[in-house]
Amino acid sequence: MIEHLQDTVTLNNGVKMPGFGLGVYKVEDGDVTVSSVKSALKNGYRSIDTASFYENEKGVGQGIKESDVPRDEIFVTSKVWNDQQGYEDTLKAFEASLEKLGLDYLDLYLIHWPVKGKYKETWKAMEKLYAEGKVRAIGVSNFHVQHLKDLMHDSNVKPVVNQVEYHPNLTQEELRAFCEQENIQLEAWSPLKRGRLINDPVIMELAEKYEKTSAQIILRWDVQNHVVTIPKSTHEHRIKENADIFDFKLTDDEMKRISGLNEDDRTGMNPDDFDA
Repeated sequence: MIEHLQDTVTLNNGVKMPGFGLGVYKVEDGDVTVSSVKSALKNGYRSIDTASFYENEKGVGQGIKESDVPRDEIFVTSKVWNDQQGYEDTLKAFEASLEKLGLDYLDLYLIHWPVKGKYKETWKAMEKLYAEGKVRAIGVSNFHVQHLKDLMHDSNVKPVVNQVEYHPNLTQEELRAFCEQENIQLEAWSPLKRGRLINDPVIMELAEKYEKTSAQIILRWDVQNHVVTIPKSTHEHRIKENADIFDFKLTDDEMKRISGLNEDDRTGMNPDDFDA
């Protein structure tokens, strides 16, 4: 379990990834993205998560460039979108992302969704990029257990990360156990369920006890579950606040109470019903 903002987890290929970072989904490209990235880096974050679909890779790259943090201290993740999948298209998509970001390499490249009939060819392209040293690690996003098993059956490189929707109303126990067994790091998107858990009575009770915000309680629950988490914010005070979760610890009973809020309720699509 990470104990500080810049603590890392070691992925199954030996690469170290910060256990906490900034997500920029739905952050407007340009000044807003640049400012968010710079604020995060200034306040100790060392991981930034974007995607071609977010259409803000250019702003992420600019924010990194304008920060005082050396590139080799920043862990940058991007993802290949659904209509870019397939072997040749993925190679092109990667180069386009790299160019927009203005970087020489990526730290982590993910398949955004398991597009039927395509994700295995996409993975072959990602294995090539990994072998060539253009990306330090490759992984997936929104993959269920069956997708992971299917992918690994025909692959040479095991995914290092599976980034999925994960919050107290969607605890993904079976998937989490499988990823742990296979040494695939689980990473949470939408850890705060897009703000819908802030007023939950259990969360609010614990927030009052620890003199923390509801968001901080949920993010601490993530960290104690050994799940990498990347909350989004465009406001510097909230970016700082989200990371202020390393000065308290939830008890085992409190962790169970929060996990007991599970309803298998998603805000996004279910990968089983997903049709690109």
